[in-house]
Amino acid sequence: MSEIREVRARKILDSRGNPTIKAIVYTGDAVASACAPSGASVGRFEAQAFPRGGVDESINMIESLSNVLKGMSVDDQASVDEAIRMFDGTENFSRLGGNAAIATSVAVAKAAAAIRGIPLCKYFSAQLETPFPLSNIIGGGVHTKGKSIDFQEFLVLPVGARSFSEAVDVNVMVHREVSYMLTARLPKYVLGKNDEGAWAAPLSVREALEILSSAAQKVEGETGVKIRIGIDAAASGIWSSEKKAYVYRKEGFEKTSEQQLEYISSLIEEYGIAYFEDPFHEEDFDSFAKLKTSLGGKCIVTGDDLTVTNEKRIRKATESNAINAVIIKPNQIGTLTDTRMAVELALSKKITPVASHRSGETCDPALAHIAIGMKCPVIKIGIMGGERMAKINEIMRIEEELRVKMAKPPV
Repeated sequence: MSEIREVRARKILDSRGNPTIKAIVYTGDAVASACAPSGASVGRFEAQAFPRGGVDESINMIESLSNVLKGMSVDDQASVDEAIRMFDGTENFSRLGGNAAIATSVAVAKAAAAIRGIPLCKYFSAQLETPFPLSNIIGGGVHTKGKSIDFQEFLVLPVGARSFSEAVDVNVMVHREVSYMLTARLPKYVLGKNDEGAWAAPLSVREALEILSSAAQKVEGETGVKIRIGIDAAASGIWSSEKKAYVYRKEGFEKTSEQQLEYISSLIEEYGIAYFEDPFHEEDFDSFAKLKTSLGGKCIVTGDDLTVTNEKRIRKATESNAINAVIIKPNQIGTLTDTRMAVELALSKKITPVASHRSGETCDPALAHIAIGMKCPVIKIGIMGGERMAKINEIMRIEEELRVKMAKPPV
């Protein structure tokens, strides 16, 4: 048994240049660290990333947390995570900060894996699967500055890929092809990228879908790999509780909940969309359920702000028949134990768990190991930027060195 001797923390910068936290766990046999990302599109019900004092306050709190964890075994992840949660003492980690909690939790798991001499993914399970990469190609919403597209992400999912490496190659090709199409369409526009490396351009929702569909079809014809497209509407960001309507600022119209349902359904039908995340705001379980029922399995209806990696909210969503996929973001819930519980609940209910990055990422590759070890068949991972490539390259390495096979296609 290897005991925790000390936990320390330091401030680092995420991919947006904003401060976040790195936790370091010291044992008699290993030293391990983990970094926490931060999101710009934040669900109302997820863990609070930092207390009122920000990263500095979290670092001060970890000094006290270290005394609580000292002497505990790194092999007892559940007890460590329970101690972290009890130390914080709040429902949403507002005292310690969810980012400090998850960084500490992951660092403990890394230390346990290092002591055993195994990769982190094998610490979670002996049976491994590589996920399909779901990549953001055209961006909008809060991840993109200026008067951007009202929906947040336009995505591709290469469901016909035979390996993760092949899937990544396909997604890079689509990303590149979209740049050619945007340049041809907007020759006087200087093309830029958003927080996740997706292309930022002055497009409507339908224009973005037309370009993405055309690029996916072209790459599919060149590679023979079946590609499906998806959307993350992040609809909580366009919902006005005052107006009781979805306000499309870029396109200049508003939609009631009923009109939003009709609009989303028409987009899915018209463009053959296979994945739709957060089409309604974070408290509208009923509209999620109506959409899912009406589609009859034609599209993966996915909860993120709706479910926030929280077992209680995932259970409510499944009981409401609201989703058939759920986003898994470890820092939304604060510990690896809670993350695993969310994934296992989803799998038991035949709901697809989608491991996901955040818009403000770090180069820590832990998410790659979580996706593989916890058997998430999809990883929402981006396709450009060093902080995204850190996870992509790690999965490719694991796939090659451990000869891990792909999961079953989710659609």
